[in-house]
Amino acid sequence: MGVAEFYGRWAALYDRIATAPGVARWRRAAAEAAADSGDTVVEMGCGTGANLPYLAERVGSEGSVVGVDITGPLLDRARERVVALDNVSIVQADATCPPLAEADAVLGTFVCGLFEDAAAVVDDWCDLVGSGGRVALMDATATETFLGRPLNPLFRAFVAAGAPGSTPGDVLRAPFGGFDGPLTRRVEASRTALAARTDDRRYETFAAGFVGLLSGRVR
Repeated sequence: MGVAEFYGRWAALYDRIATAPGVARWRRAAAEAAADSGDTVVEMGCGTGANLPYLAERVGSEGSVVGVDITGPLLDRARERVVALDNVSIVQADATCPPLAEADAVLGTFVCGLFEDAAAVVDDWCDLVGSGGRVALMDATATETFLGRPLNPLFRAFVAAGAPGSTPGDVLRAPFGGFDGPLTRRVEASRTALAARTDDRRYETFAAGFVGLLSGRVR
């Protein structure tokens, strides 16, 4: 099952997870890291649009927000979420092939782990915003914090449950193996690529270190 089909099938559940209690603080922080007032900001892999109201508030009436995702059912929910926001547009397109020529900022949340060549995708996003533009990436990986480490097996099971093509057996085995290995490698590659292209970087963590937010301004 492909990524678009998988997330389309589970759109309602995905939306509930995306808007779970406490997650709003991460999303507001991501919006603040990515964009300033008056910016044109693109969210790559916007899903059900949970970030879009925070981005719209951040850029204000003089700015604009473009939400991009490949999955139709997710975008249906995103459109419902932003129906009253005049400065937000929704586009069905592949985040690895941005459907616009320029922007001031790019935000990607929980999406880099899906890309086979995450570093190349982030390079393209940096090219899109150009010198002085901002790129922010928020992703989840296993944690090394004292409080979070005991929960790593549960996190690995969650990753397995949310992966297209995984089976119930994969979910059961995930806590004891490296099922999250590809996710971790892709997230690390995306962060390394962003660090190589940017200055004025900031890194924040949430949820006992499971969620990391890296942002920077392109040189």
